[in-house]
Amino acid sequence: MQSSHQPVLRDLVLVGGGHSHVGVLRMFAMKPEPGVRITVICTDIDTPYSGMLPGYISGHYSFDEVHIDLGRLCAFAGARLYHDAVVGIDRKNQKVICQHRPPVAYDLLSINIGSTPQVQHIEGAPTLAVPVKPIAQFNQRWLALLDKARQWPSHRGRMTIAVVGGGAGGVELLLSMQYRLRHELKALGRSPEDLKFVLLTSGDTILPTHNPGVRARFVKVLQERNVEVHTHAEVVQVSPGCLHTRDGRTFDADETMWVTQAGGPAWLQSTGLALDDKGFILVHPQLQCLNDPLVFAAGDIASLVERPLEKAGVFAVRMAKPLAENLRRSLRGQKLLAYHPQHHWLALISTGNRYAVGSRGPWGFGGDWVWRWKDRIDRQFMRRFSELPDMATQAPGTNLQTAMRSMGQLLKDIQAQGKAPTTRLSLTSEESLQAISAIAMRCGGCGAKVGANILSRALGSLQPVERPDVLIGLHSPDDAAVVRVPPGMAVVQTVDFFRAFIDDPYLFGKVAANHALGDIFAMGGEPQTATAVVTVPPGLENKVEDLLTQMMGGAIEVLNAAGCALVGGHTGEGAELALGFAINGLIDEKMGSVMRKGGMQPGDVLLLTKPMGTGTLFAAHARHAAKGRWIAAALQSMVQSNQQGAAILRTHGATACTDLTGFGLLGHLVEMTRPSGVDAELNMSTLPLLDGAVDCVKAGIVSSLQPANVRLRRALRNADEFVSDPRYPLLFDPQTAGGLLASVPAAQAAVCVQALKAAGYVHTAIIGRITAQGEAIEPVLLKT
Repeated sequence: MQSSHQPVLRDLVLVGGGHSHVGVLRMFAMKPEPGVRITVICTDIDTPYSGMLPGYISGHYSFDEVHIDLGRLCAFAGARLYHDAVVGIDRKNQKVICQHRPPVAYDLLSINIGSTPQVQHIEGAPTLAVPVKPIAQFNQRWLALLDKARQWPSHRGRMTIAVVGGGAGGVELLLSMQYRLRHELKALGRSPEDLKFVLLTSGDTILPTHNPGVRARFVKVLQERNVEVHTHAEVVQVSPGCLHTRDGRTFDADETMWVTQAGGPAWLQSTGLALDDKGFILVHPQLQCLNDPLVFAAGDIASLVERPLEKAGVFAVRMAKPLAENLRRSLRGQKLLAYHPQHHWLALISTGNRYAVGSRGPWGFGGDWVWRWKDRIDRQFMRRFSELPDMATQAPGTNLQTAMRSMGQLLKDIQAQGKAPTTRLSLTSEESLQAISAIAMRCGGCGAKVGANILSRALGSLQPVERPDVLIGLHSPDDAAVVRVPPGMAVVQTVDFFRAFIDDPYLFGKVAANHALGDIFAMGGEPQTATAVVTVPPGLENKVEDLLTQMMGGAIEVLNAAGCALVGGHTGEGAELALGFAINGLIDEKMGSVMRKGGMQPGDVLLLTKPMGTGTLFAAHARHAAKGRWIAAALQSMVQSNQQGAAILRTHGATACTDLTGFGLLGHLVEMTRPSGVDAELNMSTLPLLDGAVDCVKAGIVSSLQPANVRLRRALRNADEFVSDPRYPLLFDPQTAGGLLASVPAAQAAVCVQALKAAGYVHTAIIGRITAQGEAIEPVLLKT
């Protein structure tokens, strides 16, 4: 997690990860704006670069070569990445409404979400046609089309693929798909002529925005490649295997790609922002919305009132610099600068086969050399986001010293002028006082508690689950909670607490709560109550309130789902965000249903319900060395509750169980073999691992707790045989909110694994077996 030694004074929220916003992120990374916290809300972790997408479809580039890793870029920029869909904007309260999380507050908002084909008005199109945008969603459909073409049965005749839209995007997409699919069929020993391609456009010509010479070149290419081109063919209906045009014609189409009639997403209609007739956001030359100075827009979603622009990636890329500058100026209260788009721009359109046609105004040219030129330009652009400068090469303490000097100057500026010239952020007098308090030395003891007003507002919108056995809790707060223990039940208690390791407080809250509940589930208990201990960095009251709302909102979702009532807690100020819970659970006092670490029997099978690797992945994340999709997958695993898994293990006669956490797999396994009086065999080849975990340990990146865990290698009977195995270091990798490690009778193992996978623990694996204790001191034997 990116730590800041300065208080957060303003929130800049970027909705979407388009070409403009990735440029803004890089510019703010290279020149941070002190006091400004950036949050990116995006549905995608890997954001595609449209200029290289045709080359990816043609097979010239890999997935990673044409996608910008938004997770890694945000980590580099010190920005929070919220992986969610935006469904609205509450402009009155300055909050972005998301689909799956609490609203996100903003002081300044920028939108760069591209355009969306308006297929909803075409009968049958929403279900039968594949819109090329959003591009990230298109990728899944394209991969499905690849498989469909490979498996197309010969008795069905030729497979017809239609592209609706005769602009540059439609023509380039068709030619790229044709090139790739024909080569795929050749590789399978089939005839490329089994494929037929059709291009339909409602206009009287293809490429209407390009000069006649360029159009003529592509007409010739399409003819040479046997592509059927139909003009004045406005598609008004899509039915299975058929396209219907307004003039009554029909065209066969086994697959239909839609590259036309783009507009803004439907949710923008409810925001009250000024929109044009296609639903795009109307903006001034400063890229500021017409009717809201706190909202900016760029890229395809923006509609420049003074000069409508073609929806081309070149404009989105060029908008990044003026957008970044105007966002800074708006935060500082300075005059904004106008964006002046070029009247003529270089357009390079590929034909799929490493050949491209270029144009600029009336000029046109083509050849293999144009494709190589385009390839050089595109790769140079992508290197700006893949080869990030190493910001960690400074001497130890440099960042802290710089931050302390900056805070000192900031404090002087605020005291002298009521605003912050060092950050240049415009502050009200009340905010200035709060900023001074946040920067200055804070009190200790009870003086470090977060104010009651902040707490009441932050917790006021949260609704912890109510339980009849909670007599006094948050619903009627007092000095302490009072909880009844039902007859015949005993209390099982646990506590966990750790610093935030991700920049998303909502997700951190969910992970922290899930991690704390893990011990209760592993023992077969029912969570009853939770008491929270929270540390938040000081800052402006509304920023602290929002942070608490996000974090505790995520935590309470998890606690409520487990039937665990939050009954109280303590919130104080500290240098870093941290969260922990003391959990009370209930269990049969006769201890018949308790699952303990001891109890393993020789012949049992060893199961693990979740993949490992969170320690090394988040160590890499802190160094900007982990792919964003690796971190997203790890978080998805970490927020999966162990509650149902524990119940399934109990049903199938688990003899011992624990949750995998800080001591790593080997540490927790040794904790189970010792009291059980048994030995264990571990199969390295069946260990479930998170994507990227092996890559990170190969790069020499491990968790800070790893060295302590490695001392347990003395528990391995044959460690020397496996030290060169890339999976070996992961035996010691500390886990956060890891899976359940359990021993199950061999006769129940297969059906238990099947039940766990059906319940959503898809990575469940048999990773070894329990053996009788031998004469060797080391209890664990590694096997391939």
